[in-house]
Amino acid sequence: MASRMLWASRAASYLRISMFHRGFSTVLNDLKYADSHEWVKVNGNSATIGITDHAQDHLGDVVYVELPEVGATVKQGGSFGAVESVKATSDVNSPVSGKVVEVNEELSNSPALVNSSPYENGWIIKVEMNDAGELKNLMGSEEYSKFCEEEDSKH
Repeated sequence: MASRMLWASRAASYLRISMFHRGFSTVLNDLKYADSHEWVKVNGNSATIGITDHAQDHLGDVVYVELPEVGATVKQGGSFGAVESVKATSDVNSPVSGKVVEVNEELSNSPALVNSSPYENGWIIKVEMNDAGELKNLMGSEEYSKFCEEEDSKH
């Protein structure tokens, strides 16, 4: 069993490197981005939040996502949970302030959705925003892409 798991893990890492390796991460135009690598999609005063493709790429295979309770309050820039990967555990910060109205329960059973579908199925929480004005503190797609390029060039 262990040797089969090791083989599968080697095969997966080989495939990921050869098939999905790219010089840049996907950045979607209709989202806003925090410098801590979270994205937010706003619909009215509802905000869906997750980690960016860039973040999941740097973290590696996600094995666990710590979710907040529905009803918890989050503050812009404040931590509300964590994403644990085979490499590291990383706090997840909220790009906006508000109340958690939904958590992505799918991540309890399938944390790898954060890797495979960071902008769709891998969303983490939905928040009812307190102040839409906070969105001005976030980056658009072009600005975020430049930010990632600059950050990567430092490493």
